[in-house]
Amino acid sequence: MLLYSDFWLLFLRLQIISMSKNSENNTEWPLWEVFYQPKDGKPFEHAGSVHAPDAEMALQNARDTYARRNEGIAFWVVPSDQITASSPEDEGPFFDPANDKPYRHPQFYSVPRAVKKRK
Repeated sequence: MLLYSDFWLLFLRLQIISMSKNSENNTEWPLWEVFYQPKDGKPFEHAGSVHAPDAEMALQNARDTYARRNEGIAFWVVPSDQITASSPEDEGPFFDPANDKPYRHPQFYSVPRAVKKRK
């Protein structure tokens, strides 16, 4: 069992290790994006962000921060600098190839009479 003083010693050691790995001017731990899966099995949702020196501590911080009310059954943590996203300014060129392919949409197809419709 960790005592309060042991916790702070561990915290300070981890902070020193993290600071030595980062540049001298940057004293913050890396930022991690947190995703959680709701209990009803729905897809993962973005919960927020946490700072942590490594993935294991990021998971613990995510649990402590975002699982207080038992909303989720699983967590993902991803380094923020590893996420690549498109920008809204690229909407036209980025999504343009899909505009000329209407067969990819369900409205393009007609449902045969023999197929029962789901209620």
